[in-house]
Amino acid sequence: MTLPASLAVVVEAFRGCFTAPSFQTFTMLVAGLITQTGRGTVCGMLTAAGMAGRRHHDWAHRFFAEARWSADRLGLTLAALLVDRLLDTDAVIEIAVDDTLFRRSGRKIHAAAWHHDPTSPSPVKTTGWGHCWVVAGLVLHPSWSRRPVCLPVLARLWRPGGTPKPQQARELIELLAARLPGRRFHVVADAFYGTRHWRGLPAHLSLTTRPRSNAALHEIHEPLPGVVGRPRYKGPKTTLAEIAEHQHWRTVTVTRYGRTETTRLLEHRCLWPHILLRQHARVILVHDGRPRRDGRAWDLALITTDLDTPAEQIIERYAARWAIEVTFHQAKHDLGAGQARNRTPHAVERTVPFGLVCYSLVYLWYALAGHDPTDVTDRRRTAPWYTTKTEPSYQDMLIKLRRVLIAEQFRPTPPRPPTPQETLQVHHAWATATA
Repeated sequence: MTLPASLAVVVEAFRGCFTAPSFQTFTMLVAGLITQTGRGTVCGMLTAAGMAGRRHHDWAHRFFAEARWSADRLGLTLAALLVDRLLDTDAVIEIAVDDTLFRRSGRKIHAAAWHHDPTSPSPVKTTGWGHCWVVAGLVLHPSWSRRPVCLPVLARLWRPGGTPKPQQARELIELLAARLPGRRFHVVADAFYGTRHWRGLPAHLSLTTRPRSNAALHEIHEPLPGVVGRPRYKGPKTTLAEIAEHQHWRTVTVTRYGRTETTRLLEHRCLWPHILLRQHARVILVHDGRPRRDGRAWDLALITTDLDTPAEQIIERYAARWAIEVTFHQAKHDLGAGQARNRTPHAVERTVPFGLVCYSLVYLWYALAGHDPTDVTDRRRTAPWYTTKTEPSYQDMLIKLRRVLIAEQFRPTPPRPPTPQETLQVHHAWATATA
Protein backbone atom coordinates (compact mmCIF):
# COMPACT_ATOMS: atom_id res chain seq x y z
CA MET A 1 0.00 0.00 0.00
CA THR A 2 1.28 3.45 -0.97
CA LEU A 3 0.88 6.12 1.70
CA PRO A 4 -0.31 9.59 0.72
CA ALA A 5 2.36 12.24 1.20
CA SER A 6 0.46 13.87 4.08
CA LEU A 7 0.52 10.62 6.10
CA ALA A 8 3.97 9.52 4.95
CA VAL A 9 5.48 12.68 6.45
CA VAL A 10 3.97 11.83 9.84
CA VAL A 11 4.99 8.16 9.75
CA GLU A 12 8.53 9.06 8.66
CA ALA A 13 9.18 10.50 12.14
CA PHE A 14 9.20 6.92 13.49
CA ARG A 15 11.88 5.55 11.17
CA GLY A 16 14.51 5.73 13.90
CA CYS A 17 12.47 3.37 16.10
CA PHE A 18 12.96 0.42 13.73
CA THR A 19 15.38 -1.33 11.45
CA ALA A 20 14.82 -0.66 7.74
CA PRO A 21 12.80 -3.87 7.12
CA SER A 22 10.75 -3.41 10.30
CA PHE A 23 9.94 0.18 9.37
CA GLN A 24 8.43 -1.01 6.08
CA THR A 25 6.33 -3.52 8.01
CA PHE A 26 5.32 -0.83 10.51
CA THR A 27 4.20 1.44 7.68
CA MET A 28 2.06 -1.27 6.11
CA LEU A 29 0.46 -2.30 9.40
CA VAL A 30 -0.35 1.31 10.34
CA ALA A 31 -2.10 1.75 7.00
CA GLY A 32 -3.80 -1.62 7.41
CA LEU A 33 -5.20 -0.93 10.88
CA ILE A 34 -6.50 2.46 9.79
CA THR A 35 -8.03 1.13 6.56
CA GLN A 36 -9.63 -2.08 7.82
CA THR A 37 -13.34 -1.93 8.59
CA GLY A 38 -13.63 -5.40 10.11
CA ARG A 39 -11.71 -6.91 13.00
CA GLY A 40 -8.42 -5.26 13.91
CA THR A 41 -6.48 -8.51 13.90
CA VAL A 42 -2.96 -8.83 12.53
CA CYS A 43 -4.29 -10.64 9.45
CA GLY A 44 -6.99 -7.98 9.15
CA MET A 45 -4.28 -5.31 9.00
CA LEU A 46 -2.35 -7.36 6.45
CA THR A 47 -5.39 -7.77 4.22
CA ALA A 48 -6.46 -4.13 4.44
CA ALA A 49 -2.94 -3.05 3.51
CA GLY A 50 -3.23 -5.05 0.29
CA MET A 51 -0.48 -7.50 1.27
CA ALA A 52 -2.59 -10.67 1.50
CA GLY A 53 -1.24 -13.16 -1.03
CA ARG A 54 1.88 -11.04 -1.54
CA ARG A 55 3.50 -11.67 1.84
CA HIS A 56 2.95 -14.59 4.21
CA HIS A 57 1.02 -13.68 7.34
CA ASP A 58 4.01 -14.76 9.46
CA TRP A 59 5.71 -11.60 8.17
CA ALA A 60 3.20 -9.46 10.04
CA HIS A 61 3.06 -11.65 13.14
CA ARG A 62 6.85 -11.61 13.48
CA PHE A 63 6.78 -7.81 13.63
CA PHE A 64 4.98 -7.99 16.98
CA ALA A 65 6.46 -11.22 18.32
CA GLU A 66 10.13 -11.09 17.28
CA ALA A 67 11.20 -7.82 15.66
CA ARG A 68 13.56 -5.51 17.56
CA TRP A 69 11.66 -2.42 18.58
CA SER A 70 10.44 -0.82 21.81
CA ALA A 71 6.85 0.22 22.49
CA ASP A 72 8.13 2.85 24.94
CA ARG A 73 10.45 4.39 22.36
CA LEU A 74 7.62 4.40 19.84
CA GLY A 75 5.33 6.20 22.30
CA LEU A 76 7.97 8.73 23.35
CA THR A 77 8.66 9.56 19.70
CA LEU A 78 4.93 10.10 19.22
CA ALA A 79 4.75 12.32 22.32
CA ALA A 80 7.61 14.50 21.09
CA LEU A 81 5.96 14.75 17.67
CA LEU A 82 2.59 15.77 19.15
CA VAL A 83 4.15 18.38 21.41
CA ASP A 84 6.26 19.78 18.57
CA ARG A 85 3.40 20.00 16.06
CA LEU A 86 0.35 20.77 18.19
CA LEU A 87 1.54 22.74 21.25
CA ASP A 88 3.24 26.09 21.73
CA THR A 89 6.81 26.02 22.97
CA ASP A 90 5.84 27.45 26.38
CA ALA A 91 2.55 25.56 26.80
CA VAL A 92 2.01 23.34 29.80
CA ILE A 93 1.66 19.65 28.88
CA GLU A 94 -1.50 18.10 30.34
CA ILE A 95 -1.38 14.34 30.87
CA ALA A 96 -4.32 12.09 31.75
CA VAL A 97 -3.64 8.64 33.21
CA ASP A 98 -6.09 5.79 33.65
CA ASP A 99 -6.41 2.07 33.03
CA THR A 100 -8.70 0.05 30.81
CA LEU A 101 -9.47 -3.59 30.06
CA PHE A 102 -8.95 -5.07 26.60
CA ARG A 103 -10.99 -8.27 26.64
CA ARG A 104 -9.54 -11.51 25.31
CA SER A 105 -10.73 -15.10 25.02
CA GLY A 106 -8.73 -18.25 25.61
CA ARG A 107 -6.52 -19.54 28.40
CA LYS A 108 -3.10 -19.80 26.78
CA ILE A 109 -2.57 -16.06 26.47
CA HIS A 110 0.38 -14.34 28.09
CA ALA A 111 -0.55 -12.31 31.20
CA ALA A 112 -4.32 -12.68 30.69
CA ALA A 113 -6.34 -12.57 33.91
CA TRP A 114 -9.69 -11.61 35.37
CA HIS A 115 -10.03 -7.84 35.86
CA HIS A 116 -12.71 -5.44 36.98
CA ASP A 117 -14.50 -4.00 33.96
CA PRO A 118 -16.41 -0.78 34.72
CA THR A 119 -17.77 -0.72 31.15
CA SER A 120 -19.51 -4.09 31.49
CA PRO A 121 -23.15 -3.86 30.35
CA SER A 122 -24.18 -6.41 32.96
CA PRO A 123 -25.01 -5.10 36.45
CA VAL A 124 -24.05 -8.50 37.88
CA LYS A 125 -20.96 -9.61 35.97
CA THR A 126 -18.50 -6.72 36.34
CA THR A 127 -15.33 -8.64 35.57
CA GLY A 128 -13.74 -9.54 32.27
CA TRP A 129 -10.96 -11.81 31.02
CA GLY A 130 -8.14 -10.07 29.23
CA HIS A 131 -5.36 -7.53 29.68
CA CYS A 132 -5.48 -4.40 31.82
CA TRP A 133 -3.39 -1.50 30.52
CA VAL A 134 -2.31 1.66 32.34
CA VAL A 135 -2.29 4.44 29.74
CA ALA A 136 -0.89 7.97 29.67
CA GLY A 137 -2.23 10.40 27.07
CA LEU A 138 -1.74 14.03 26.09
CA VAL A 139 -4.81 16.19 26.64
CA LEU A 140 -5.24 18.74 23.84
CA HIS A 141 -7.77 21.48 23.18
CA PRO A 142 -8.32 21.74 19.40
CA SER A 143 -9.59 24.99 17.99
CA TRP A 144 -12.45 23.29 16.12
CA SER A 145 -13.88 21.46 19.13
CA ARG A 146 -15.54 22.52 22.37
CA ARG A 147 -14.30 19.40 24.07
CA PRO A 148 -10.73 18.33 24.82
CA VAL A 149 -9.23 15.21 23.29
CA CYS A 150 -6.78 12.74 24.78
CA LEU A 151 -4.13 11.17 22.54
CA PRO A 152 -2.54 8.07 24.12
CA VAL A 153 1.24 7.86 23.91
CA LEU A 154 2.46 5.31 26.48
CA ALA A 155 0.95 2.16 27.98
CA ARG A 156 1.97 -0.45 30.54
CA LEU A 157 0.54 -3.94 30.89
CA TRP A 158 -0.61 -4.48 34.48
CA ARG A 159 -0.63 -7.93 36.03
CA PRO A 160 -2.36 -8.86 39.31
CA GLY A 161 0.22 -8.98 42.08
CA GLY A 162 2.72 -6.97 40.07
CA THR A 163 3.74 -3.32 40.12
CA PRO A 164 0.83 -1.17 41.41
CA LYS A 165 -1.02 0.79 38.76
CA PRO A 166 -0.22 4.22 40.31
CA GLN A 167 3.48 3.36 40.31
CA GLN A 168 3.28 2.31 36.66
CA ALA A 169 1.53 5.60 35.89
CA ARG A 170 4.31 7.56 37.57
CA GLU A 171 6.92 5.61 35.61
CA LEU A 172 5.18 6.63 32.39
CA ILE A 173 5.10 10.28 33.47
CA GLU A 174 8.79 10.21 34.36
CA LEU A 175 9.60 8.77 30.93
CA LEU A 176 7.71 11.63 29.29
CA ALA A 177 9.41 14.23 31.49
CA ALA A 178 12.83 12.82 30.62
CA ARG A 179 11.99 12.81 26.89
CA LEU A 180 10.71 16.41 27.00
CA PRO A 181 13.11 18.26 29.31
CA GLY A 182 12.37 21.85 30.25
CA ARG A 183 8.60 21.43 29.93
CA ARG A 184 6.01 21.66 32.71
CA PHE A 185 3.56 18.80 33.19
CA HIS A 186 0.13 18.68 34.82
CA VAL A 187 -1.15 15.15 35.52
CA VAL A 188 -4.83 14.40 36.13
CA ALA A 189 -6.10 11.08 37.44
CA ASP A 190 -9.15 9.72 39.24
CA ALA A 191 -9.28 8.89 42.95
CA PHE A 192 -7.79 5.41 42.48
CA TYR A 193 -4.46 6.98 41.53
CA GLY A 194 -4.28 9.29 44.55
CA THR A 195 -1.68 7.18 46.40
CA ARG A 196 1.72 7.56 48.04
CA HIS A 197 3.46 6.63 44.79
CA TRP A 198 3.32 10.32 43.83
CA ARG A 199 5.49 11.50 46.72
CA GLY A 200 8.43 13.74 45.96
CA LEU A 201 7.17 15.22 42.70
CA PRO A 202 9.65 17.64 41.09
CA ALA A 203 8.75 21.30 40.75
CA HIS A 204 7.89 21.03 37.03
CA LEU A 205 5.31 18.27 37.60
CA SER A 206 1.98 18.54 39.41
CA LEU A 207 -0.83 16.10 40.17
CA THR A 208 -4.57 16.73 40.40
CA THR A 209 -6.80 13.96 41.69
CA ARG A 210 -9.81 13.34 43.93
CA PRO A 211 -9.35 12.65 47.65
CA ARG A 212 -11.58 10.28 49.57
CA SER A 213 -14.36 11.89 51.55
CA ASN A 214 -12.59 10.84 54.77
CA ALA A 215 -9.10 11.88 53.65
CA ALA A 216 -6.76 12.59 56.58
CA LEU A 217 -5.78 16.20 55.94
CA HIS A 218 -3.77 18.52 58.17
CA GLU A 219 -3.38 22.26 58.37
CA ILE A 220 0.04 23.68 57.54
CA HIS A 221 1.93 24.41 60.77
CA GLU A 222 3.11 27.98 61.12
CA PRO A 223 6.52 28.03 62.90
CA LEU A 224 6.67 30.02 66.13
CA PRO A 225 9.62 32.35 66.79
CA GLY A 226 12.01 31.32 69.53
CA VAL A 227 11.00 27.64 69.58
CA VAL A 228 13.99 25.30 69.59
CA GLY A 229 14.21 21.72 68.43
CA ARG A 230 12.95 19.98 65.34
CA PRO A 231 10.23 22.12 63.74
CA ARG A 232 6.78 20.66 63.25
CA TYR A 233 5.34 20.56 59.77
CA LYS A 234 1.83 19.26 60.50
CA GLY A 235 -0.80 21.42 62.06
CA PRO A 236 -4.17 20.31 63.46
CA LYS A 237 -6.04 17.56 61.65
CA THR A 238 -8.89 18.68 59.43
CA THR A 239 -11.48 17.13 57.12
CA LEU A 240 -13.23 18.12 53.92
CA ALA A 241 -16.41 18.78 55.89
CA GLU A 242 -14.61 21.19 58.22
CA ILE A 243 -13.00 22.97 55.30
CA ALA A 244 -16.40 23.33 53.60
CA GLU A 245 -17.92 24.75 56.78
CA HIS A 246 -15.29 27.28 57.78
CA GLN A 247 -13.82 28.54 54.51
CA HIS A 248 -15.14 31.20 52.16
CA TRP A 249 -17.11 30.12 49.08
CA ARG A 250 -17.14 32.21 45.92
CA THR A 251 -19.05 32.12 42.64
CA VAL A 252 -17.12 31.46 39.42
CA THR A 253 -17.71 30.54 35.79
CA VAL A 254 -16.11 27.36 34.44
CA THR A 255 -16.22 25.55 31.10
CA ARG A 256 -16.33 21.77 31.34
CA TYR A 257 -17.86 18.87 29.42
CA GLY A 258 -18.64 21.22 26.53
CA ARG A 259 -20.71 23.65 28.64
CA THR A 260 -20.03 26.96 30.35
CA GLU A 261 -21.74 27.20 33.71
CA THR A 262 -21.72 29.13 36.97
CA THR A 263 -20.79 27.27 40.15
CA ARG A 264 -19.49 27.87 43.65
CA LEU A 265 -16.05 26.86 44.90
CA LEU A 266 -13.62 27.27 47.74
CA GLU A 267 -9.92 26.51 47.96
CA HIS A 268 -7.73 25.83 50.95
CA ARG A 269 -4.04 25.00 51.32
CA CYS A 270 -3.21 22.06 53.55
CA LEU A 271 -1.15 18.90 53.88
CA TRP A 272 -2.01 15.35 52.87
CA PRO A 273 0.79 13.64 54.79
CA HIS A 274 -0.42 10.06 54.38
CA ILE A 275 -0.08 10.47 50.61
CA LEU A 276 2.27 13.40 49.89
CA LEU A 277 4.24 13.69 53.16
CA ARG A 278 5.39 17.31 53.56
CA GLN A 279 4.43 18.57 50.12
CA HIS A 280 1.88 21.37 50.26
CA ALA A 281 -1.38 20.80 48.43
CA ARG A 282 -4.56 22.68 47.68
CA VAL A 283 -8.09 21.38 48.26
CA ILE A 284 -10.76 22.68 45.88
CA LEU A 285 -14.43 22.02 46.65
CA VAL A 286 -17.11 22.58 44.01
CA HIS A 287 -20.85 22.91 44.60
CA ASP A 288 -23.57 23.82 42.10
CA GLY A 289 -25.78 25.34 44.80
CA ARG A 290 -28.45 22.64 44.88
CA PRO A 291 -28.92 20.67 48.13
CA ARG A 292 -27.71 17.08 48.12
CA ARG A 293 -29.60 14.12 49.53
CA ASP A 294 -26.60 13.04 51.61
CA GLY A 295 -26.31 16.52 53.12
CA ARG A 296 -22.77 16.99 51.86
CA ALA A 297 -21.75 20.57 51.20
CA TRP A 298 -19.86 19.84 47.96
CA ASP A 299 -20.40 17.96 44.72
CA LEU A 300 -16.76 17.54 43.73
CA ALA A 301 -13.59 17.55 45.83
CA LEU A 302 -10.19 17.93 44.18
CA ILE A 303 -6.71 18.04 45.63
CA THR A 304 -3.76 19.32 43.63
CA THR A 305 -0.07 19.98 44.12
CA ASP A 306 -0.35 22.90 41.69
CA LEU A 307 -0.43 25.89 44.04
CA ASP A 308 -0.40 28.67 41.43
CA THR A 309 -2.96 27.93 38.71
CA PRO A 310 -6.38 29.54 39.33
CA ALA A 311 -8.92 27.14 40.83
CA GLU A 312 -11.26 27.58 37.86
CA GLN A 313 -8.59 26.20 35.53
CA ILE A 314 -7.89 23.29 37.89
CA ILE A 315 -11.58 22.34 37.72
CA GLU A 316 -11.58 22.56 33.93
CA ARG A 317 -8.35 20.56 33.78
CA TYR A 318 -9.79 17.75 35.86
CA ALA A 319 -12.98 17.70 33.80
CA ALA A 320 -10.79 17.24 30.71
CA ARG A 321 -9.67 13.92 32.21
CA TRP A 322 -12.89 12.40 30.86
CA ALA A 323 -11.38 12.61 27.38
CA ILE A 324 -9.27 9.53 28.11
CA GLU A 325 -12.43 7.50 28.74
CA VAL A 326 -13.76 8.60 25.34
CA THR A 327 -10.42 7.65 23.80
CA PHE A 328 -10.62 4.12 25.20
CA HIS A 329 -14.08 3.63 23.68
CA GLN A 330 -13.11 5.01 20.27
CA ALA A 331 -9.81 3.14 20.09
CA LYS A 332 -11.54 -0.17 20.80
CA HIS A 333 -14.73 0.23 18.78
CA ASP A 334 -13.89 2.65 15.94
CA LEU A 335 -10.26 1.77 15.21
CA GLY A 336 -10.12 -1.82 16.46
CA ALA A 337 -7.14 -1.45 18.81
CA GLY A 338 -6.60 -4.49 21.02
CA GLN A 339 -8.50 -6.91 18.78
CA ALA A 340 -5.40 -8.82 17.67
CA ARG A 341 -5.48 -12.45 18.76
CA ASN A 342 -1.81 -12.95 19.53
CA ARG A 343 -0.66 -14.89 22.59
CA THR A 344 3.12 -14.74 23.05
CA PRO A 345 4.74 -12.28 25.50
CA HIS A 346 6.32 -9.81 23.07
CA ALA A 347 3.28 -9.78 20.80
CA VAL A 348 0.87 -9.20 23.69
CA GLU A 349 3.01 -6.41 25.14
CA ARG A 350 3.32 -4.56 21.83
CA THR A 351 0.02 -4.87 19.98
CA VAL A 352 -2.11 -2.64 22.21
CA PRO A 353 0.52 0.16 22.40
CA PHE A 354 0.80 -0.07 18.60
CA GLY A 355 -2.97 0.33 18.25
CA LEU A 356 -3.03 3.32 20.61
CA VAL A 357 -0.22 4.96 18.64
CA CYS A 358 -2.26 4.48 15.46
CA TYR A 359 -5.23 6.10 17.18
CA SER A 360 -3.15 9.20 17.90
CA LEU A 361 -1.66 9.21 14.40
CA VAL A 362 -5.13 9.52 12.87
CA TYR A 363 -5.81 12.61 14.94
CA LEU A 364 -2.36 14.09 14.23
CA TRP A 365 -2.83 13.60 10.49
CA TYR A 366 -6.24 15.25 10.64
CA ALA A 367 -4.90 18.21 12.63
CA LEU A 368 -1.99 18.77 10.25
CA ALA A 369 -3.49 17.98 6.85
CA GLY A 370 -7.05 16.69 7.02
CA HIS A 371 -9.17 19.28 8.79
CA ASP A 372 -11.56 21.27 6.63
CA PRO A 373 -14.49 23.40 7.88
CA THR A 374 -16.73 21.71 5.32
CA ASP A 375 -16.25 18.27 6.90
CA VAL A 376 -19.16 18.79 9.29
CA THR A 377 -21.36 20.17 6.50
CA ASP A 378 -20.63 17.14 4.33
CA ARG A 379 -21.34 14.77 7.20
CA ARG A 380 -24.66 16.44 7.99
CA ARG A 381 -25.63 16.24 4.34
CA THR A 382 -25.03 12.47 4.25
CA ALA A 383 -26.51 11.97 7.74
CA PRO A 384 -29.20 14.67 8.10
CA TRP A 385 -30.37 13.31 11.45
CA TYR A 386 -27.30 14.92 13.07
CA THR A 387 -29.15 18.21 13.43
CA THR A 388 -26.92 19.56 16.21
CA LYS A 389 -23.55 18.33 14.93
CA THR A 390 -21.05 21.22 14.91
CA GLU A 391 -17.65 19.54 15.02
CA PRO A 392 -15.99 16.47 13.48
CA SER A 393 -15.92 13.25 15.48
CA TYR A 394 -13.03 10.82 15.59
CA GLN A 395 -14.99 8.54 13.27
CA ASP A 396 -15.23 11.39 10.75
CA MET A 397 -11.45 11.81 10.89
CA LEU A 398 -10.92 8.08 10.46
CA ILE A 399 -13.27 7.85 7.47
CA LYS A 400 -11.57 10.78 5.78
CA LEU A 401 -8.11 9.27 6.21
CA ARG A 402 -9.36 5.91 4.92
CA ARG A 403 -10.65 7.57 1.77
CA VAL A 404 -7.39 9.46 1.27
CA LEU A 405 -5.53 6.15 1.54
CA ILE A 406 -7.95 4.52 -0.91
CA ALA A 407 -7.58 7.34 -3.42
CA GLU A 408 -3.79 7.04 -3.27
CA GLN A 409 -3.94 3.40 -4.39
CA PHE A 410 -5.75 4.30 -7.63
CA ARG A 411 -3.53 7.13 -8.79
CA PRO A 412 -1.72 5.73 -11.84
CA THR A 413 1.68 7.02 -12.94
CA PRO A 414 1.74 8.30 -15.63
CA PRO A 415 -1.92 9.48 -15.53
CA ARG A 416 -4.37 7.43 -17.61
CA PRO A 417 -8.14 6.84 -17.60
CA PRO A 418 -9.17 4.25 -14.99
CA THR A 419 -10.29 0.84 -16.15
CA PRO A 420 -13.88 -0.27 -15.38
CA GLN A 421 -12.54 -2.74 -12.80
CA GLU A 422 -10.57 0.02 -11.04
CA THR A 423 -13.64 2.25 -11.01
CA LEU A 424 -15.71 -0.48 -9.36
CA GLN A 425 -12.95 -1.12 -6.83
CA VAL A 426 -12.80 2.56 -5.90
CA HIS A 427 -16.57 2.79 -5.46
CA HIS A 428 -16.63 -0.34 -3.30
CA ALA A 429 -13.70 0.78 -1.15
CA TRP A 430 -15.15 4.28 -0.79
CA ALA A 431 -18.46 2.88 0.45
CA THR A 432 -16.93 0.39 2.88
CA ALA A 433 -14.68 3.09 4.41
CA THR A 434 -17.62 4.19 6.55
CA ALA A 435 -18.37 0.70 7.86
